[in-house]
Amino acid sequence: MPDLSTLALFAAACLALTATPGPDMMLIVSRSVSQGQGAGFATLAGIQVGTYCHALAAAFGLAELFLIVPHAYDAVRYLGAGYLLYLAWKTVRHSGAAHGPGSESRQYPIGQVFRQGLLTNMLNPKMALFILALFPQFVRLDSGSVTLQIMLLATVLNLVGFLVNGIVIVMAGRAGKVIMGRSRLARVPQYLLATVFAGLAVKLAFDSRR
Repeated sequence: MPDLSTLALFAAACLALTATPGPDMMLIVSRSVSQGQGAGFATLAGIQVGTYCHALAAAFGLAELFLIVPHAYDAVRYLGAGYLLYLAWKTVRHSGAAHGPGSESRQYPIGQVFRQGLLTNMLNPKMALFILALFPQFVRLDSGSVTLQIMLLATVLNLVGFLVNGIVIVMAGRAGKVIMGRSRLARVPQYLLATVFAGLAVKLAFDSRR
C-alpha cells in the first residue's frame, strides 16, 4: 500500500482539484439550489460511485481503450452529451407550479437523482482519462496490489470531494431556500439546472480529449 507521505501528497492534489469549480461542482450546486441538500448529496453519491467505476476500469486497463480507439472515446462522449441534453429538456418540461427544495424532491426521487449523477459521471470519458493520467503517478509496483492501490486512491479522492462538496451543498441548499421564498424567482433554480445540463452537454460534445 502507498505510504502516508504518498497519500498525503495525493490528498493535497485532490484538494486543489476538487476545490476548483468544475462540471461536477456546477451540477451539484444547481441540484442543491433547485431541489435541496438531499438531492445535492444524492448527486454527489452518484458521481462518487462513478469515480469508483472509472478507477476499476483504469485498474483493469479498460480506460486505455479511449487512448487506443478514438472512436470509442467519441461514442461515449456523444452519448453522454445526448443524455445531458435529455435531462435539460426533461427539467424544463416540468411545470413551474411546484418547484423548490421541498416539492421538487417529490417529482425527482432521490434514487433517480443518484442515477442521474452516476450516469453523468460514467458517460464522461474525460473522467476516465483524468484517473488514467493522475493515479499511476502515486502507484508503486512494489507496494502490493495495483488494483487495491488504485481503489484506495479513489477512496481518498472521494473523501476529499465529500468534504469540499459537502460544504458547497449546504451553502447552495440554503441559498435555494432563500430563492424559493420569493415567488418571482420560483422557477430560477429550474432554469439554472437545465442550463447546467445543456452547458455540460455542449462542453462534452465539443471538447477534445486534450
